[in-house]
Amino acid sequence: MSEDSGRRRARAAIPLLLVALLALLAPGCRVVESGTPQDVPPSVTASRHKHAKPSGRRPGVVNIETEQTLNGTRAAGTGIVLTASGLVLTNNHVIQGATAIKGTDVDNRRGYTAEVVGYDRAGDIAVIRLSGATRLKTAAFASAGGVAVGDAVTAVGNAGGKGGMPSVVTGKVTALGQSVTARDDSNGTSERLTGLLETNAPIRPGDSGGPLLDTSGKVIGINTAASSGFSVKGAEKRRDHRGYAIPSDRALETARQIQRGEASSTVHIGRTAMLGVKVRPNGRSPGALVAELVPGSPAEAAGVPVGGVIVAFGDAAVDTPSALTTLMLARHPGDAVRIEWTTSQGDRRTGTVHLTEGPPQ
Repeated sequence: MSEDSGRRRARAAIPLLLVALLALLAPGCRVVESGTPQDVPPSVTASRHKHAKPSGRRPGVVNIETEQTLNGTRAAGTGIVLTASGLVLTNNHVIQGATAIKGTDVDNRRGYTAEVVGYDRAGDIAVIRLSGATRLKTAAFASAGGVAVGDAVTAVGNAGGKGGMPSVVTGKVTALGQSVTARDDSNGTSERLTGLLETNAPIRPGDSGGPLLDTSGKVIGINTAASSGFSVKGAEKRRDHRGYAIPSDRALETARQIQRGEASSTVHIGRTAMLGVKVRPNGRSPGALVAELVPGSPAEAAGVPVGGVIVAFGDAAVDTPSALTTLMLARHPGDAVRIEWTTSQGDRRTGTVHLTEGPPQ
């Protein structure tokens, strides 16, 4: 899928009608397909969700709500206050595809419109700014380097997308340096995440982007994925819950890069450009097959047809949908770019598109 089709909003793995209800409320933590877990000691237990303050210093937590007008959906997640002036750290998948973002600071209970400062697609980290925010209570961070298996932890977040006071769950660290494949049930896309902290604290949809705290109330990780079971090397699915968090050191390093405005091959700074296509792989042939066009988009204005295959963007060849995504993320709204495509009849066409603003990817 390309930059316009990669709306990986995580949904809860719950049956039938409840899926539609929770999907609108809470993208939350993505479903984990596979991992490299260690055995959990029988004495390790995790509490149920409850709405209460965590022990120690309470961090600055933000309930995040998003709208995706291109998809006609709403979703929710969590953020962590980095600065008193309103910079907030969260997961990229919490704000991905959002056309409007609102953040509610749970300390002062005020709601703010928010804009995206930047995001790292590969690392699943984003920074947003709450417009007009002042004197917010900030979170306290600690290095994850000293975390050990068996350490007690607390996960805080907007579980279920209910808003209000954050939900709090406790557990222990069950493994370090974990690698998992996180799947978005809404569109079938998946992503490999590495170097994660694993916990048996029952993280739920809506908790994504929220803090994982040590016993002193300091942030040691960013909650990002969860699973209620595993299939490892053909073994039967495990019944114990596993949650995963990005270590605080890595998350803060990316957040500081975004604050400095330093773009890279995976980090995008500022507003996101949109071409206006939803694409899929072109079978065994190179290119990005256009499955849908956004009405009134730059691609439609340039004459790109549904069923056409985009084969070049700027001076670079487009071999796959992901290549188109990478090329798009290096651009910004207002850029004029020459693109090349083939029609379903095999004719080659070229045109110049003037990119407009679209949702973060």
